Amino acid sequence: MASGPNMMTPICLVENKNERLSVNQEALQILQKISQPAVVVAIVGLYRTGKSYLMNCLAGQKHGFPLGSTVQSKTKGIWMWCLPHPSKPDQFLILLDTEGLGDVEKEDPKNDSWIFALAILLCSSFVYNSVGTINHQALEQLHYVTELTELIKAKSSACPDRVEDSAEFVGFFPDFIWTVRDFTLELKIDGQSITEDEYLENALKLSRSRNPQIEKSNSTRECTRHFFPKRKCFVFNWPVHDKDLLANIENVPENQLDPQFLEQTKKFCSYIFTNARIKTLKEGVIVTGKRLSTLVVTYVDTISSGTVPCLENAVATLAQIENSAAVKMASDLYSEQMTQKVKFPTETVQELLDMHATFEKEAIVIFMKHSFKDEKQEFQKELVEILHDKRKEFLLQNEKASVKYCQAIIEQLSKALMESISAGAFFVSGGHTRYMKIMERIKQDYMQVSRKGVKSNEVFQNFLKSQEAVEKSILQSDTALTEGEKVLAEERTRRENTEKEHELFKQKQQEQQQLMEAEKKTLQENIVQLEQKFAQERENLLQTYSKMLQHKLKVQEAMLNEGFSKRAEAMNSEINQLEKRIKATQDNGSQYTRFLLENATKIFASVLSSDPRILVNIVRGMKSLFRNF
Repeated sequence: MASGPNMMTPICLVENKNERLSVNQEALQILQKISQPAVVVAIVGLYRTGKSYLMNCLAGQKHGFPLGSTVQSKTKGIWMWCLPHPSKPDQFLILLDTEGLGDVEKEDPKNDSWIFALAILLCSSFVYNSVGTINHQALEQLHYVTELTELIKAKSSACPDRVEDSAEFVGFFPDFIWTVRDFTLELKIDGQSITEDEYLENALKLSRSRNPQIEKSNSTRECTRHFFPKRKCFVFNWPVHDKDLLANIENVPENQLDPQFLEQTKKFCSYIFTNARIKTLKEGVIVTGKRLSTLVVTYVDTISSGTVPCLENAVATLAQIENSAAVKMASDLYSEQMTQKVKFPTETVQELLDMHATFEKEAIVIFMKHSFKDEKQEFQKELVEILHDKRKEFLLQNEKASVKYCQAIIEQLSKALMESISAGAFFVSGGHTRYMKIMERIKQDYMQVSRKGVKSNEVFQNFLKSQEAVEKSILQSDTALTEGEKVLAEERTRRENTEKEHELFKQKQQEQQQLMEAEKKTLQENIVQLEQKFAQERENLLQTYSKMLQHKLKVQEAMLNEGFSKRAEAMNSEINQLEKRIKATQDNGSQYTRFLLENATKIFASVLSSDPRILVNIVRGMKSLFRNF
């Protein structure tokens, strides 16, 4: 189930005071609590056209967004209502109600344009609300769509003429829904019944008239068809015919509303709940409530500074914030899992490394899921460094736990021996033999204790070293032994110590080899998951380009059919550019991916080992991963 803020009423998200935009911090705090994917529905249109009523219907409430009953615009700025999605538990529904366009009280008409552009940038479903019919006047009122290339940039490096930007809009613009209120006409053309969608598409056909007013309408039609591949239309009857009731429609009982209007409203809401998409950015980046809060601030700050909002810059800003958070989320998960699941001391280094590999993999998965546009792998490198350091800390913690435990065992097992030594019990004839028997028993008892950890042999060897002087003194004072026997006893002790030292050396060599193998696995896991992410991003990019191309071809075909061959030919450059992008992505994608992965391998390997020889071996061991590219 979706979890998040339980808003009983809407709140202002973008304030519009004295025709200057600013973000409401309280609203941002609400958005930042929403971690689920967001379905964002924004409604715009002339003031006093019933926009807020439709949004309240989507919220399942009769009251909420202020409706107003006078000629004065009620809603100012952009208001927000966040609700659990009524039919998709893993998503959140965010409704944005904008102030009415064309308010005569406004001094700066550009202010309306920015409200319009912000709604486009923030939502996944864009509802344009108008009254009456879709005619030349209605199309002229939608003139804001013709200004979008001046109000929004897709790329920071876009050409001044914005031709490339215009082509890019299709990749991230929302679905377009035109709601026509107080509709009284029959849905018929040439005597044949048509659907609401057919009514919209017919209204968007270009007219061949040379009339300047018609040309202006044509510009709106053309931009609407260019920028919004997915379009939908709903028409609504008058809700009531009593003027007094209409002024206070939120208080009118349902049984007094026009039945057809009620049915049309339910149809509209059902469509939104079923078909409204999750808000996504270019290359399939999913927008959550938290991410939306960053976009709102970025766009509004940009507009307030007097510059044009740029999607590429906004995504880059969002990526910096989100990738930092993804690193922290992944590293915190690793630390939590290791702390909870590892019981110190582990019997071997390999046991700890195996658990490290398991939780490291989970951490990388989390990072990959929540990060995007980490183009130079800076954040992934940071995660590799953090997990590498944390692994060192856990290895050290494991060693300390082993040393402490082993020392406590030896102290307990040798307590009686230490007391006997202090009492001089072994400095007598036959004392050395008795001392060695007790030491052997201590060794056997020590070996019987389980899970002493990685420092078991080293701690016991240190204990034996600490007893060398005592043993030698006992040996020399033992009158029961000949000088030859004493020499043999010393030689035997030295040989056993040498063997133990060799065993310790072999153990450390083995552990060092295990650490190198762990680093190779770390590198391999990072590269494998990175390759999967690259492949998915490449597929998303191809799908985006393909959708853009199909849409452009469809628009071009429509223009040719309507007799606008010159306008259709003008689209050839955009179409050719898209075709080149698709081909380049298909032809060079694997080669470029291999190049990126090899660079990433060197970057990560440099973090994992400062020894050039080890680094070379690690990188060499990864070559097999790239054979399929």
